[in-house]
Amino acid sequence: MGLSREDIESVAYLSRLELSEDEKDKLAGHINRLLENFGELAKLDTDGVEPTSHTIPVSNVFRKDEVRPSVSADDVVSNGPQIAGNCFVVPRVVET
Repeated sequence: MGLSREDIESVAYLSRLELSEDEKDKLAGHINRLLENFGELAKLDTDGVEPTSHTIPVSNVFRKDEVRPSVSADDVVSNGPQIAGNCFVVPRVVET
């Protein structure tokens, strides 16, 4: 089972991609090689193999929440081109 050049052109059209003739040929070759590789994998006996989402054990990698010093509001707004109080002034984006 492989993809023809017409299949590539159809998918490119649906994806709104403009491909050159050379790109269409290259993509057909790449995709067909991928399909062959998946075909080889599909032949493997996976009975008794437990599904996995990670190949190695994964533990929680989040750091502990701790209160620590931060930048002051005055320092933050000092970088803005236009400020009012402790806030940035930005153009209105919603009309009423």
